[in-house]
Amino acid sequence: MSSAELSESPSRLAVGQAGRILLLEGEDLLREMLALALKEQGYEVVVTSDGPGALPSVQASSSYPGEFAFNLLIMDSINGLDLCRMLRHQGNPVPILIIGARGSANNCAFYLEAGSDDYLTKPFGMREFIARCRALMRRVRLVGQLSQPVMLQYKSITLYPEECRVLVRGIEVKFSPKQFRLLELFMSNPRRVWSRDRLLEKIWGHDFIGDSKTVDVHIRWLREKLEIDPSQPEYIITVRGFGYRFG
Repeated sequence: MSSAELSESPSRLAVGQAGRILLLEGEDLLREMLALALKEQGYEVVVTSDGPGALPSVQASSSYPGEFAFNLLIMDSINGLDLCRMLRHQGNPVPILIIGARGSANNCAFYLEAGSDDYLTKPFGMREFIARCRALMRRVRLVGQLSQPVMLQYKSITLYPEECRVLVRGIEVKFSPKQFRLLELFMSNPRRVWSRDRLLEKIWGHDFIGDSKTVDVHIRWLREKLEIDPSQPEYIITVRGFGYRFG
């Protein structure tokens, strides 16, 4: 499967489908069997044998915080290790199931430490395989129902509200409290246009005495930390005559 095919929009997930799964498996016959078993259970399955080519598709997210292209990633142990480590380093929380060949008893612990959520050793039955997939996705749904969101993500920016921590292209970047609150507000409301006065009210408070250009200064500081080229911003966009929007 080509990288162009893998980069399809994640919006294909329809009401009534069980979820959207990326299946990365190098063995042709096994890949076909697993994909068929998943499709019979109502899952939408994107298949590939190309680990590096799968990365852009896995990293894709919608314009809404915390939404990702897939509900589950299934990867063979040969192709999946580096991809698993990279995604966890970037803060991507999508559950990962690693399929590994029978071998050392330490294999399972090795991949779990790398960031996978479960490890399944070949050979295995389809009933066990489907049960593992369901359990991983059910666990994520329950966590989402019982707790507050623990992260906000938009493209290559990941923000952890409870930890006051931000990753930009996988690297942790330090922000002042005002900068952090401003970025959190933007990421919680993607594409909403904020006037300077409204941003002052939300971040600095009703009692703030000062110039509205304070907002412009903080926007400039944010862009210097977020944007590859601050003069051509990708994230914080100026809407002439109105204010600023994120995304």
